[in-house]
Amino acid sequence: MKYNQLGTTDLKVSEICLGTMTFGEQNSEKEGHEQLDYAMNNGVNFIDTAEMYSVPGRKETVHSTEKIIGTWLANRKDREKIILATKITGPSSGITWIRQPLDFSPASITTALEGSLKRLQTDYIDLYQLHWPERRTNFFGKRGYVHDENDPWVDNIYEVLNALSEHIKTGKIRHIGISNETPYGMMRYLEESAKNGLPRVVSIQNPYSLLNRTFEVGLAEMAIKQKVGLLAYSPLAFGLLSGKYHQKKDQARDRLNRFKQYDRYKGKQCLDATARYLEIAQANNMTLTEMALAYVNSRPFLTSTIIGATTMKQLKENIGSANFEITKEIEKAIEAVQNDIPNPAP
Repeated sequence: MKYNQLGTTDLKVSEICLGTMTFGEQNSEKEGHEQLDYAMNNGVNFIDTAEMYSVPGRKETVHSTEKIIGTWLANRKDREKIILATKITGPSSGITWIRQPLDFSPASITTALEGSLKRLQTDYIDLYQLHWPERRTNFFGKRGYVHDENDPWVDNIYEVLNALSEHIKTGKIRHIGISNETPYGMMRYLEESAKNGLPRVVSIQNPYSLLNRTFEVGLAEMAIKQKVGLLAYSPLAFGLLSGKYHQKKDQARDRLNRFKQYDRYKGKQCLDATARYLEIAQANNMTLTEMALAYVNSRPFLTSTIIGATTMKQLKENIGSANFEITKEIEKAIEAVQNDIPNPAP
């Protein structure tokens, strides 16, 4: 397993991060613990979760993922070896049961953080992330920015950083990160940190895969030059880039079949591009999962690739992708597909 520096911190995180949003929905507590044990025993020291998980968000399962991780942590004596990341939920009209209000005010940050600490059964969070922006901008499947003159958001980046700073001073948070952010958002957080001597964001968790390389447009340069590394989520495009749907090996329980509302990766262009990527992988004696993850792992702006699995077989293959390399020939073939069908998934 390779380890990368987390932003400007002294922490080294595994190139593969265990994503856990299936815990409590598609995976039981026992299965979640089994995944966590296997990941840790195979070099993964980085775990990502969120207060709203499991996914899809439901009132009946909210907070379940953190609770499952918490019962696992409670039985371990090596908390200092684990880099634990979680997130505070941003504004949303569809998941109001998490807490109210869903914002990043000082009071909300305190409430959300204390809840996560209790559920995770830990005294501190290594990386506390803002799950998505408070302002109305392009994320979660929105390709471009459409200005909304009625957006009620007033720039509060300074206040957010100041509130997080107070929890860093008490030791409850070690470092902070952003998620589903734009270049404007990253710029504002870095600007306020530098101007006011406030904590600096060390990571950005955004989607990145063979089907969605929009991170490269504006954020990649910033991530490298400002040392705000990418934590790539959905690197397998909800399982489409495993190849199982094209190879007719999918099952009713698989994410794209079970949750019909997730349509980011169901368009014809996504299917066509995936078919071509599958051919490249097969021609190079790799599974598409191995090639897709190895490609993400190879990017210079990548800090860690967040993988998620519902079975141990999937988990083992995902973690094993750290042992594969993308040759120049494979990269050339991948670029040919990207040129013909650029970023088919928003």
